[in-house]
Amino acid sequence: MDTNTHPGAVLVGSADQLAEQRPMPKGGALAAVDIVRVAAMVAAVAALPLVIPVNIATEVLIYGIFAMATNLLVGTAGLYSFGQAAFFGAGGYVAGYFLAQGFVSLPLALLLAGTGGGTLAALIGALSIRRTGIYFMMLTFAFNQLVFYVIYSWQSVTGGEDGLAGIRRGTIELPFLGTLKFDDNRAFYALAAVLFLASMAILIRMTRSPFGLVLAAARQNARRTTSLGYSVHALQLAAFVIAGVISGIAGALFGMLYRIMPIDAVHWTGSAYVVFMVLIGGQRSMLGPVLGAAIFIWLQGLFSLVWTRWPLLLGLFVIVVMIYLPGGLLDFFARVLAWRSRLREQRQ
Repeated sequence: MDTNTHPGAVLVGSADQLAEQRPMPKGGALAAVDIVRVAAMVAAVAALPLVIPVNIATEVLIYGIFAMATNLLVGTAGLYSFGQAAFFGAGGYVAGYFLAQGFVSLPLALLLAGTGGGTLAALIGALSIRRTGIYFMMLTFAFNQLVFYVIYSWQSVTGGEDGLAGIRRGTIELPFLGTLKFDDNRAFYALAAVLFLASMAILIRMTRSPFGLVLAAARQNARRTTSLGYSVHALQLAAFVIAGVISGIAGALFGMLYRIMPIDAVHWTGSAYVVFMVLIGGQRSMLGPVLGAAIFIWLQGLFSLVWTRWPLLLGLFVIVVMIYLPGGLLDFFARVLAWRSRLREQRQ
């Protein structure tokens, strides 16, 4: 059978051929549509603290980073991990401990957070990545709870059930510019915005690369991808570690935002919530998880004002989205735009 015409050809080409399946700008120049998208995203990030309180806007960006990292697993690799809160919390506690003691600068704290989250992800991933489906989900869930109880029990370092308090935001020393401080909430928002945009750019580039395309191929047919010579488990483990690194950095930002790392941030519910964010927004692009994070945080605040048992309302919302909008809200908006476009064509 001619693999060039077969619908499954995406699974049989080399990594370079897989990359050619998507049009990429030549000569390193961004296409006009990409420039518009980048400008729109930067404008939206800049306008966000003007629309909602700056701390809530910062939290949206932090959870946007966390959700995009999770989408690398869920949307690209097809790995439904219910242990991401362990990496988020590990990064937050590692960076928070050293910042609270005044031992490190902000860049070093973020580096330690990413290293902590990535190292933990490498250990858990090495033991879990060869399992599939419900077995993988349950293993990551179990490891998440193991990390939770270790942090809960290690009171002398983590603060136990009270969380790790007294986290400082740290400073950045720049030549010719002096010391940058982030005690002001708007300055800290600017830092979170830079890291958010950088994370989005890296993850988008990664999903469009041969690495991301092979992960997507393995999600569709892992056996066939393996038979072509790709080390699927190694690539999935690499994605798992990368997601752990980025999640750890997001956790460090969260701890610095509220100057405390709560024990709840490491609980398995945090892992479930970030998966819900991905599913609500949509997995088709990195914008979906960001949209899902923003809506999730907004609904969380809204429902908590309506009823003390707000998780029930949030659960009903997620169920409705999964049943009627399996592609997420981003897919719904794309359908609405396509429908309006068809209406215009019919009228003309």
